[in-house]
Amino acid sequence: MSVRYRYPILLLASASLAGCSVGPDYRPATVSELALPSGYSDGRNAALDEAGLASWWTRFDDPMLDRLVERAIAVNLDVAQAEARLRQAREASVQAGADLLPTVSASGRAGRNVVIDGQDSSSYSLGLDADWQVDLFGGGRRALEAARADEAATRYDLAGVRIAIIAELVTNYVQLRLAQQQLAIAEETVRYQRDNYDIARWRVQAGLASSLDEQQARTQLAQTEASIPEFRTSIRGALNRIAVLTAEAPGTATATLEPAAPIPTPPTGIAAGFPADTLRQRPDVRAAERSLAAATARIGVAQAQLLPSLGLTGSLGTSALTTRGLFDTITGSLFAGLSQILFDGGARASQVRAQRAAADGAFAAYRQTILVSLEDVENALVAASSADERSAQLAIAREAANNSAILARLQYQSGLTDFQTLSSVETSLLSSSNSLASSRAAQALAIVQLYNALGGGWQSMETNGTGG
Repeated sequence: MSVRYRYPILLLASASLAGCSVGPDYRPATVSELALPSGYSDGRNAALDEAGLASWWTRFDDPMLDRLVERAIAVNLDVAQAEARLRQAREASVQAGADLLPTVSASGRAGRNVVIDGQDSSSYSLGLDADWQVDLFGGGRRALEAARADEAATRYDLAGVRIAIIAELVTNYVQLRLAQQQLAIAEETVRYQRDNYDIARWRVQAGLASSLDEQQARTQLAQTEASIPEFRTSIRGALNRIAVLTAEAPGTATATLEPAAPIPTPPTGIAAGFPADTLRQRPDVRAAERSLAAATARIGVAQAQLLPSLGLTGSLGTSALTTRGLFDTITGSLFAGLSQILFDGGARASQVRAQRAAADGAFAAYRQTILVSLEDVENALVAASSADERSAQLAIAREAANNSAILARLQYQSGLTDFQTLSSVETSLLSSSNSLASSRAAQALAIVQLYNALGGGWQSMETNGTGG
């Protein structure tokens, strides 16, 4: 066969071989294969409100909270780091794709030679060199497949960071409002207890009570006043954390949050969807699935190393004594080389086994992530129901304690009861007020936990360009 036909046939054969890829083709597991339950145990299995899930914090109907969350999404530094990792992963996909293509380089040279008799001559040359490692058995394509799966996993990791930041910010905002309310309760209690202390002193001076009443009143007042610095510390800690989450230095940046405001009222009637929804709504589940796809593709990358490799190199060049003559004569060459590892001590075969083990581990991690996500939703549903029930009963207890305190104060002022009774009632009122405030915060935090478990807060990434 003449050289004229040998190279095209060789290229055609290479292209046909490049159409196949070694290694297993990845196929996502189905819902039945993953053995997901059909519903959650509490029976709230109505379809998810996906639009509400994407911006769930707005359902608290708190404009200040809305502004804080939007700022955190835009400028939070953990989110910025995750976005940078996503950009790196995208470039890794570009590089993996570029490895499938030839590399071409150009060169040029010009020079002047001087001889002893004073005469000189010039020379010019141009050249192109190309090199292509033919992807005979699909190892390069499997590497590209793995890189793209890694990129997708990194995008879902970014989504996971985003929902975690949103949940943390809303949690700290609720804790801020709770601490502010508890501080207000303590300060109001101190005002009543100062009055009680003044009355106790007057009654002692009038000989209507023993000094024991005065000392008990003094003790109770001091104990309540001692709790105030703790609440102020909690307020400052929440403010500082909110500042960091919104990429600001703690201090004056959160001054607008310092005036007390009510604990956000959580929404009701939230549908949890179905367990199968976790496969698409939880970014950690989707990231684990993409990591499994990448690990599967890398089995093919390792298997391709066991097979022959084909390299093609070619060059075009020209040289002349003048620039006009550069293109008068052009020479070229094309070479093909086939290589095969004959002995490597079993290293490449070991790499295949290692990649299979990595894929097995990735599948186990995927299953584990799904189970943990279902656990999170079940726990959040129970927490939300329990918080609602507890808050309802504590509201009754607080109302009764307040009525008792009003009667006890009147009776003590009239001398109809002793200070020990008044002290016990006042302590009960303070405890009931704090417990009711805590339970209302727990209601809000349970909803935060539920939305976080459902994977809410990242879905808009795919429409605003972040996830493209």
